[in-house]
Amino acid sequence: MKELDKTGFWNAVNSRGVVVVDFWAPWCGPCRALAPIMEQVSQEIGNFAIVAKMSVDECPEIAEEFGILSIPTLIYFKNGKEIKRTTGMVTKADILSNATSL
Repeated sequence: MKELDKTGFWNAVNSRGVVVVDFWAPWCGPCRALAPIMEQVSQEIGNFAIVAKMSVDECPEIAEEFGILSIPTLIYFKNGKEIKRTTGMVTKADILSNATSL
């Protein structure tokens, strides 16, 4: 799973295909609990989609631009457009289903 900075975020989101971005912070307990699930998702669909994470502490301007008020928040992009978002703890099955249905 990729850790995105500001430039990497825009490059990933504006690429063709599906991108799943986990907005997180190291001090967030649910974010830490979700991290191994996101790693598993990345390994399973890494050939189909970009799976990445972005620290809201390191890139607060992007978090603000996307209206991230709670973390973890997953945003699913396709061909540069936000298609779906979830907030809070989600299951691996839900993430895979959301990503592969785009």
